[in-house]
Amino acid sequence: MLRTRFVSLITIAALVAATAGCGSSNSSSTTQADKIKVGVIPIVDVAPIYIGKAQGFFSKRNIDLTLEQAQGGAAIVPAVVSGQYQFGFSNVVSLMLAQSKNVPIKAVANGNNATGDPKKDFGMLVVKDPAITSAKDLAGKTVATNTLKNIVDTSVKQIVKQDGGDPAQVKFVELGFPDMGAALDAGRVQGMFVVEPFLSAALAKGWHTVGSFADVQPNLCISAYFTSQQEIAKDSDLVSRFGEAMKESLTYADAHPDAVRQIVTTYTSIKSDVAAKMTLPKYSTGIDKASLDKLSALMVGDGLLQQPADTGKLLP
Repeated sequence: MLRTRFVSLITIAALVAATAGCGSSNSSSTTQADKIKVGVIPIVDVAPIYIGKAQGFFSKRNIDLTLEQAQGGAAIVPAVVSGQYQFGFSNVVSLMLAQSKNVPIKAVANGNNATGDPKKDFGMLVVKDPAITSAKDLAGKTVATNTLKNIVDTSVKQIVKQDGGDPAQVKFVELGFPDMGAALDAGRVQGMFVVEPFLSAALAKGWHTVGSFADVQPNLCISAYFTSQQEIAKDSDLVSRFGEAMKESLTYADAHPDAVRQIVTTYTSIKSDVAAKMTLPKYSTGIDKASLDKLSALMVGDGLLQQPADTGKLLP
């Protein structure tokens, strides 16, 4: 009896050890996260992805996220297509322009939207000269944009046109958002379109605004996170998990403005006192197709596109 009981105990112990060993092996494989790089811009628009990383929204979906900063979406697109980044953040004008050239990309999550209030938006057209009282006064002058042929200069042209000015008379120069303030202060440009946190810094100097993203359309879709068709074919599950993590990040950011203000101080040079005064964008989980169609029509009018973009093909 004792011998039978002893043998049974050994058998049970062996089974437990074997099961534990199998469990350890599975755990090891599931904790080996997918390492990805995402190209972003150091502006308030991308706060949700930084928050999502800090909150563990990506790690719980087995994604090891590295964020790398670039000057603008126009530079991030080729980096994603080449495989330097697995995902990227870009303004939607650059994405539609790339699509029109058969660049193999697809949006996977929304980025951000205008606030709906033209007088209090997170992205605005700023001037220093008191003599410039409205957007039409920028005809014959130079305006800074972070990259050419993107949502900034497209929006500025429409703002000037809506104000009764001639957008063809506005000259654009490419400058990084952090460099625009110094250029405006020195008179090298007469206007600049900046987003937060650079907008608050400009307004703190006593400069004034003559237009905003919301002037183009109240709920204007500004940006999106995207990937390459090659990445989708390679690992559609990863793309799906990334999209889910971004939706959770966007929802959290929109519901926790204080978290947005705090996280911005960790990836930009903005100080907490300035961050506290920032106007935040709307972080929607869905991409507004109507505003993409509006921008597409503006791009045709500006000569950036020969025909309207196939926005349905771009959307997830």
